[in-house]
Amino acid sequence: MNFKYFLTAAVVAAAVPSVQAQDANVEGRVVKLEKEMKAVQRKVFPDGAGKFFEPEIQADAAKPTSTAAPSGSAVTDLIARVDALESQLATLTGQVETQNVAIKAMDARINALEVAKVQQPVPVAANAVVESDTKVAVAPAKTEPAPKAATPAKTPAPVAKATPARTTAVAAIERPSTGDAFEDSYSYGFRLWEAKFYPEAQVQLQDTVTKFPKHKRASYARNLLGRAWLDDGKPATAVKVFYDNYKNDPKGDRAPESLYFLGDALAQLGKAPEACEAFGQLASAYPAEASGRLAARLADGRKKAKCK
Repeated sequence: MNFKYFLTAAVVAAAVPSVQAQDANVEGRVVKLEKEMKAVQRKVFPDGAGKFFEPEIQADAAKPTSTAAPSGSAVTDLIARVDALESQLATLTGQVETQNVAIKAMDARINALEVAKVQQPVPVAANAVVESDTKVAVAPAKTEPAPKAATPAKTPAPVAKATPARTTAVAAIERPSTGDAFEDSYSYGFRLWEAKFYPEAQVQLQDTVTKFPKHKRASYARNLLGRAWLDDGKPATAVKVFYDNYKNDPKGDRAPESLYFLGDALAQLGKAPEACEAFGQLASAYPAEASGRLAARLADGRKKAKCK
């Protein structure tokens, strides 16, 4: 009889570590899945802030941790948590893949526009001066032989008439001096843009983003640089600036705005389908902004581009 009791106790004692090992294995899978899900969420929602999904089934924090062997229901709860997490992870991964496909498609369209712009033949006189965004100013013809034309730069510097009145007006724009190098540079570019001195603003803002490419507010400067080109009537250059700001810094504070203005610039170039694609990407990648601070602009942009 004593031997029978001893044998039963030994079997129970051997079973406890096995159940505990199973529980630890499942718990390890839960922790791993939770980490993977959060990593995917950060890609799906670049701006974070309240858009993460919490697991549908969570452990009860109020229950004290027990060292006793887990019951069958506890293991079942853990398995349910794993199933819920795997389902959410699959959904989020699908959203990431969808956004990646959209970005690649937009990449191809922007590249095609740039190639078309470069390959487009523009009749230019031998002594013509080529300005940015295919604007051409032809100088009066001269009787002497024309000198060899120099190779034009890929991105010509902004051209503005340096009249005494303009020089005086630009000089009247106050340069901030707060001791913060980035903010002073950006704010001065903003003041030039606000005063409609677009070529000067382009130079100033380009200098800002070149000197401070990793600054936490560099997204603001790049977006405003695009607007300086767009407001200056040069949407082709603006397209590249806006798209680069969105693609290279999707978590930037002004990435949503750059997607909107990208669509606006494409619409001005007569590229309505591409504009609608940009507006659609804005709604998909930044739903809070698309339905919030950019809602009115987005609706107006879609209407002008006749998006479906």
